[in-house]
Amino acid sequence: MRPSGRELSEMRAVSIETGFTKHAEGSALIKMGDTHVLCTATIEERVPPFIKGSGLGWVTAEYGMLPRATNTRMRREAASGKQGGRTVEIQRLIGRALRAGVDRVALGERQITVDCDVLQADGGTRCASITGGWVALRLAVDKLMKAGDVTSNPLISPVAAVSCGIYAGQPVLDLDYPEDSEAGVDGNFILMGDGQLIEIQMSAEGSTFSRDQMNSLMDLAEKGVGELAAAQLAACT
Repeated sequence: MRPSGRELSEMRAVSIETGFTKHAEGSALIKMGDTHVLCTATIEERVPPFIKGSGLGWVTAEYGMLPRATNTRMRREAASGKQGGRTVEIQRLIGRALRAGVDRVALGERQITVDCDVLQADGGTRCASITGGWVALRLAVDKLMKAGDVTSNPLISPVAAVSCGIYAGQPVLDLDYPEDSEAGVDGNFILMGDGQLIEIQMSAEGSTFSRDQMNSLMDLAEKGVGELAAAQLAACT
């Protein structure tokens, strides 16, 4: 039995509220159980120097957690003068994931920055950030298309992510914190809505896993991402 009482293949409750902030070109508050992340997308008519003049667009991301997103207060990274290694790794992951679903030629020479701020954490914050970040990105792109600044939709497919792992010897979908903290195997699966793989992060933590278990986790991830992609598209209509 999972601590939450969910079935092995059952996602946490997912909700996505769009237009959550006033000023951003795209915004979404995503809730996956008790993990809540605010995602905003900002359009800028410039690109990083390394692709300037190439005609290609760029999508990047930033990630952070509020001090009381967790059980105890975390010091703001700004107070220490630098980002932690975990933060840098996660925001690079989000950027890579979202760019995989974008036709950068169709986007044109402009940059969209997706900011992901964790309001409350209960496991799977990077997965929620990617999933909600795509919705914010989609809304920003819709504005570009409505204004005629982009004539061909640069979004190839929804991009979503979900965690899967081995908990108490069983493959489970969408780990919350009690499961994540005790899982023998933990993984993050990033896929397009059509099932194409973008990235998989898998590691054994005090245990090992077999090829059959890996396949079981992949099956769970495909199921979960399919449900998330449906929620994304429903939120954008």
